[in-house]
Amino acid sequence: MPFELTMPQLSDTMTEGTLVKWNKKVGDAVKAGEEIADVETDKATMPMESAEAGVLAVILIPEGGKVPVGGVVGIVAMKGENPADVKAGAGTGGATASAGGGASAGGAPTAAVHVAHANGTSSGVAVVAAASGVAAASGGAAGAGDRVKASPLARRIAEQSNIDLTTLVGSGPNGRIVQKDVLSAIEAGPSVKAPTSAATPASTTSAAKPAARAVELPARLASGAVEKIELTKMRQTIALRLQQSKQQIPHFYETINIDMSAANALRQKLIAAYEKSEGVRISIGDIIAKAVACALKAVPALNSTFDEKTSTVTRHGDVNLGMAVALADGLIVPVLRHIDQMGIKEIRQRSADIVDRARQQRLKKDEMSGATFTVSNLGVMGIREFSAIVNPPEVGILAIGATEERAVVRGGQIVIRAMMTVTLSADHRVIDGAVAASYLGALKGYLEEPATMLA
Repeated sequence: MPFELTMPQLSDTMTEGTLVKWNKKVGDAVKAGEEIADVETDKATMPMESAEAGVLAVILIPEGGKVPVGGVVGIVAMKGENPADVKAGAGTGGATASAGGGASAGGAPTAAVHVAHANGTSSGVAVVAAASGVAAASGGAAGAGDRVKASPLARRIAEQSNIDLTTLVGSGPNGRIVQKDVLSAIEAGPSVKAPTSAATPASTTSAAKPAARAVELPARLASGAVEKIELTKMRQTIALRLQQSKQQIPHFYETINIDMSAANALRQKLIAAYEKSEGVRISIGDIIAKAVACALKAVPALNSTFDEKTSTVTRHGDVNLGMAVALADGLIVPVLRHIDQMGIKEIRQRSADIVDRARQQRLKKDEMSGATFTVSNLGVMGIREFSAIVNPPEVGILAIGATEERAVVRGGQIVIRAMMTVTLSADHRVIDGAVAASYLGALKGYLEEPATMLA
């Protein structure tokens, strides 16, 4: 019996998904657990896997199409089944993948798709293809006269590198061309548009330098110019959740300065121990993460979640640390589970992996949910001090500033020490000021005497 590929619920708040990209085309073999498509949820663009092996016989939803959770997006012919017979039996009239990997409507303006809902009911949903404005092919490339969908940074890098955006296929939401698409084109030796001025190898090399930025910054607009940008689903969700957090959660903030001299010394010892022998370079953030977890174990009130519907607080024995990561089009919070059970070296290895996959938008559902506390570190960007917004249902978030040399008083003398400022934002419905102060005191103790984290 053919297997129906349905839109999975890739986040706890997801109700529908946008099929950003098909990684398979009709006729391709599919393995169980293989990533066959990229789906934009309300939080991020994430891979969709096939639960069964076979041959992709039918693509029902074109790239850019939106489907409710549980809706059928394609059909896989199982072992022993003829994909052509499965396609004919689907009765879609041929909403199939084109040679370029996009979807074409087979001449029909719409294709009827049977959607099975979680409650057992079903309904017919009209999936509008090219005739209704959903691009039948990948939305990155555009025909003559069409405006190419691209992020401001992607446009700037393409312009500086003399890359023709109309030759690229976007991997962003709705086929939008983003930074990584242009960089991939540069590495692959892309087609270039006619230069307006002489371009030298040196200028092409320097043009790739903006890619080192962690966040895409908007390009400058000419005087009098106006650019309107539609919010992505991720950005809409961020706006909604953070607005609700600030409106509904009574935030309060406490700030403390921490002497990081001992933590810096420990880092140098760990680098000497692991970098050459194992290729692991410990960062100061790894030591901070370990201290954050130790302090949460010492003051478990902060390692909690709050259910406002039932007015109950759940305290957690394990620390699942959310780490805010900036993306080109928003923010994502991957979760490092059981970080309290890890050593600093393992924290470095695990966090490097999960943050890298977060930036590539290759996280799985369980890596984006279940955090019991979150940290946001802007110290790496030179920010000295800031306040973060609590991410419900968590009851606290720690804003980490830069470690920098400052003049401080020690024993009646002014000395230079490596200092860091952190600010705890907490939900006053659950946490009081004295508890928050106890947590910051514990954190300060662990970082100023890091040997105590081993006890």
